[in-house]
Amino acid sequence: MTTIPLIHRNAHLFLDLEDGLWLHDTGAPTSFGSRSCLDFLGRKFTIDDSYMGLDSEFLSASVGVECKGLLGADVLSAFDQIIDLPGGRLILSFDELGHSGERLELDEFMGIPIISVTVSGEAFRMFFDTGAQVSYLQDDLLNKFPNAGMLEDFYPGFGQFETETHMVPFALGQAIHTLRCGQLPGLLGMSLIMADVQGILGNAILEERTVGYFPRRNMLSL
Repeated sequence: MTTIPLIHRNAHLFLDLEDGLWLHDTGAPTSFGSRSCLDFLGRKFTIDDSYMGLDSEFLSASVGVECKGLLGADVLSAFDQIIDLPGGRLILSFDELGHSGERLELDEFMGIPIISVTVSGEAFRMFFDTGAQVSYLQDDLLNKFPNAGMLEDFYPGFGQFETETHMVPFALGQAIHTLRCGQLPGLLGMSLIMADVQGILGNAILEERTVGYFPRRNMLSL
């Protein structure tokens, strides 16, 4: 088990490693960065210098924070994790970790975790994406909720886009979480269909609580 400083900056999560900041992104299938090898708990991970035309320089410009790269599902899914954003730390372990929150079952697509949520009595499958600064819902239901203004965001392989956001109450298990939520544009939104997914649950769900993320057991504990 190891504990790594976890930084919340510009609505994104970063691990503070010895060479700088790395974006924590469960919604990306592939890691990339400025060095070709990462070592966690004695296990070495070989990564590329870019993904879908996105490298560390472009990533830094897109998130507004200088960072060395991105840690995606190919690396993050190897560990049990306690994501303690209020405490500013991430605990990683190859052994099973425990957490006292409500346990929610996960599915996955290409290593990206999928969680079931309920909005106004309707069930939706959504990617659990720690790299997303807000949530997304590809349904007209979104427009019935209070407006929260325009937001500029980006997506690898697609680039920058703007979306109108709303404050949406999501039911996860027994709890209700009201999150800022937009809608992905055009082909980017349609790409979710491949995974039978209707949206993205972003990292705001982590801001006020400690969360257990156990991808090898297909479990999230809130």
